[in-house]
Amino acid sequence: MQKKYTTLMILSLALLQITSRAQETVYPVGPQSGPIVITHATVHIGNGTVLTDASVSFDKGKITGVGSSVATAGATIIDATGKQVYPGLIVPLSSLGLKEINSGVRGSNDFQEIGENNANIRTIVSYNTDSKVINVLRANGVLLAHVAPMGELIEGSSSVVQLDAWNYEDAAYKADNGMFINMPTLMARRGGRGGFRAPGGDRDPVKEAMAKIEIMKTFFTEARAYLQEKNHAANNLKFEAVRGLFSGKQKLFIRANEVKQMLLAIDLGKTFGFNIVIVGAAESLQIASILVENNIPVILDNEHALPTTEDDDIDQLYKLPAQLKKAGVLFAINDANDQSKQRNISFNAGTAAAYGLTKEEALSAITLNTAKILGIDDITGSIELGKDANIIISDGDILDMRGNQLSKAFIQGRDISLDNKQRQLYDRYKHKYKIN
Repeated sequence: MQKKYTTLMILSLALLQITSRAQETVYPVGPQSGPIVITHATVHIGNGTVLTDASVSFDKGKITGVGSSVATAGATIIDATGKQVYPGLIVPLSSLGLKEINSGVRGSNDFQEIGENNANIRTIVSYNTDSKVINVLRANGVLLAHVAPMGELIEGSSSVVQLDAWNYEDAAYKADNGMFINMPTLMARRGGRGGFRAPGGDRDPVKEAMAKIEIMKTFFTEARAYLQEKNHAANNLKFEAVRGLFSGKQKLFIRANEVKQMLLAIDLGKTFGFNIVIVGAAESLQIASILVENNIPVILDNEHALPTTEDDDIDQLYKLPAQLKKAGVLFAINDANDQSKQRNISFNAGTAAAYGLTKEEALSAITLNTAKILGIDDITGSIELGKDANIIISDGDILDMRGNQLSKAFIQGRDISLDNKQRQLYDRYKHKYKIN
């Protein structure tokens, strides 16, 4: 009997060793150990400026020099002749680390909560740094992501994470920087991919939507009164969670695509003095002047989709970034497709460049613009002195899938691995079928 158990244990250990070899061996690296200089590169600053045959130096995680005359003494030199250097890409909205697959059992989904008010929900504490998706995104140039919850009305707080961490504490780049709410639709039927659906019975969607908006207004009114009190008989976690909205440390991200939704969102922001961001914003061109007047930025959630109404041009969402740029609206481009999970964000920007933006304007829409909207542009989003060394080196154009071939990536100066599950599977089956 003892011999049988010993044999089973040996077989189990052997199986564990085999399976562990099939897993990713990517792990976080330590702090930058010495100065690094990237030389002879085409440097895309992120603010519209492009430098040719330029150098970028960084030390202790911060950028120390950009231009043609950068000190190289004592530094590790990376010759980037013929290559392109960009600021690390930033995903403006994601369920990364919360949602691993499109549809799983309830216990595997940690991205959506039940109930109308989940203001006290914090996505950062649920962020999974071992997600297989993270390393795939890094290989496509994404170094930072804004991770947000989902829910019915008041969804909870979001956080910006950096994609090289052992745990959520390490990952937190700017914790609890935003609060998300979901603006209810006022439309009885919708066009687009979902087709049309007729109103059911005596249902009044406008009345239902206004009732839900009133619930949110009542909550924020009570929260304001609570926060103005010096002493509380008991702490209210939901009210405490929105303290940053009233102090200006947080932004209110409002999911809204329809014009009526966005106008109500703007009214909500004015009523309580919140800094708001419109998420989705498919029909934002119709109120572009109002957005500019109120200094409200937008996150364009899914560019590669059909238009929202029958009367729109089939390529309306492709043209929208250039139209908003011309109107003076600050915007960021996202990739909200569940299949690609943000790895195509640079190609969405490339589509916008093909439909009216310049390539540098499209790059800003996934770097500096996003950093401004998320409130982190003082430390990242562009390759400028004093900012974090979040830098990627590509063999070609980062906005073109033929040129987006990364050779190096740095997060706060750390030389991170670009290996991932997809590359390992590629090498595995090349070996199996003896493909050189």
